[in-house]
Amino acid sequence: MTAQPIISLRHVTKNFQTKHRSVHAVDDVSLDIGAGEVFGVIGYSGAGKSTLVRLINALESVDSGEVLVSGVDVTKLGDKQLREVRSTIGMIFQQFNLFSAKTVADNVGYPLKLAGWDKVKRQAQVAKMLDFVGITDQAQAYPSHLSGGQKQRVGIARALAHSPSILLADEATSALDPETTNEVLDLLRRANHELGTTIVLITHEMGVVQNLCDQVAVMEAGRIVERGSTYDIFAHPRYPATRRFIQTALRSHPGPDTVQRLHGIHPGRLVLMTVTASSLDSEAFNLAKIAETMGVTSSIIHGSITEVTGRSLGNVVVELVPVNTDATDAVDALLSRLSDDGIDWTDLGTRDHPRPDPVWDQTTGKDAESEDQR
Repeated sequence: MTAQPIISLRHVTKNFQTKHRSVHAVDDVSLDIGAGEVFGVIGYSGAGKSTLVRLINALESVDSGEVLVSGVDVTKLGDKQLREVRSTIGMIFQQFNLFSAKTVADNVGYPLKLAGWDKVKRQAQVAKMLDFVGITDQAQAYPSHLSGGQKQRVGIARALAHSPSILLADEATSALDPETTNEVLDLLRRANHELGTTIVLITHEMGVVQNLCDQVAVMEAGRIVERGSTYDIFAHPRYPATRRFIQTALRSHPGPDTVQRLHGIHPGRLVLMTVTASSLDSEAFNLAKIAETMGVTSSIIHGSITEVTGRSLGNVVVELVPVNTDATDAVDALLSRLSDDGIDWTDLGTRDHPRPDPVWDQTTGKDAESEDQR
């Protein structure tokens, strides 16, 4: 029997009325998040992801639909019941939201004080949380004396102080430099592994999802357009917005300009191959050896391989040239063999007969990066 999700959204809709029009911030979204998962929700600005996370702890009210947290529909709760549910949810923010006039210790202890914890118990828990996030030595400092990374550590300690089962992180790394971002991600990973906290991570940074999330949902115009395991979404993105996000993280799928440049240098048949963990384990990916037996020379001319959730993933462009120039079908035979062996590839054609890459928007003639910037 499948375990009940810790968070469930059922046909949730949230609209905002502006002076001139109604904005569908969340448009008929249904979503399940399992206990103990690190779940990423990604999307460009205006996609609706921040509104979505605020619906989970009822900081925003739904127009229609149900939001269930641990089986309880928060859309139907009164103030007292809602406070009880919120006590199981922590939240961290992009801009930290710390009290400038309170010390680090007082900031972390503030929600415990509101919850009525006695002073001794509260001080012990604050000390424990400061140790967990690694800023015990800053307990009596004020936020103005802290770096951005230290401020976010305070925010995480405060969010975890009352031992919530759920942690909502809304663009928690967007204001941080790359090194500090990695430190914060490591801290969130520890919270998930050591404390068992379910984390819902709202971000527009695919690299954050790549390094932390188990599952991911892609939002665009208020709707979830794609969701699945992080690795599967990275390896086999279907929706244009997802493909654009993957590009920012992997940077191994060449754009049209790069393919054109490669054609200018390499006259042979160019083939883009997706490298996955399973393909690397397959004998079929010993391309040079297979190509040689089929009368084709192969050379990797572009691409890279990285890790997504601990497994290899990337793209490489390979130039394929038949040893016998008259044997023009040798390359086709090799590609057919690769397909039979489960290798994903895209034929980019030759210098004289280039073929379009379907990943890019052929109706506008613009690549995904250009579309992003419009």
